[in-house]
Amino acid sequence: MTTAFYPGSFDPMTNGHLDVLLQALNMAGHVVVGIGVNSSKTPLFSFDERAELIRLCLKDVLPDSAERLSVVAFSGLVVDSAREHGACLLVRGLRDGTDLDFEMQMAGMNRQMAPDVQTVFVPAEPVSRPITATLVRQIAQMGGDVSAFVPAAVLEALRGKFSSKG
Repeated sequence: MTTAFYPGSFDPMTNGHLDVLLQALNMAGHVVVGIGVNSSKTPLFSFDERAELIRLCLKDVLPDSAERLSVVAFSGLVVDSAREHGACLLVRGLRDGTDLDFEMQMAGMNRQMAPDVQTVFVPAEPVSRPITATLVRQIAQMGGDVSAFVPAAVLEALRGKFSSKG
């Protein structure tokens, strides 16, 4: 069975992230979502909250796929984490040309460090291209409606985080 590693911060998971995850599940029998943990940053959602949200979002759209998903934390090199979890594919979502330029550089470096791990680029759906987790957090924090940008479970969690905002 082919295993793919899909890294990111997922703070919070967006519709774009979910789209890429679903595409990764079409390519691989098992997908390991790697949540990057950086001790110098304070995320909105804890690792456990993000992991649970990812599982809930997948369950909502593919209820029978839970066994094909693992969620892990990582803090080192992505390729090292991919190898550690038996992945031969590294999945990266692309929204636009700027993403492509950056991701091509990363793919080249990763290929040099881990020739056995192949980077696969997945194009975002047109409706998801402008979405970033940073913008979602900012809009939600200011009381804006992010329902078009995140799955229902994430929307509920964001409302819980910012319910005291006015």
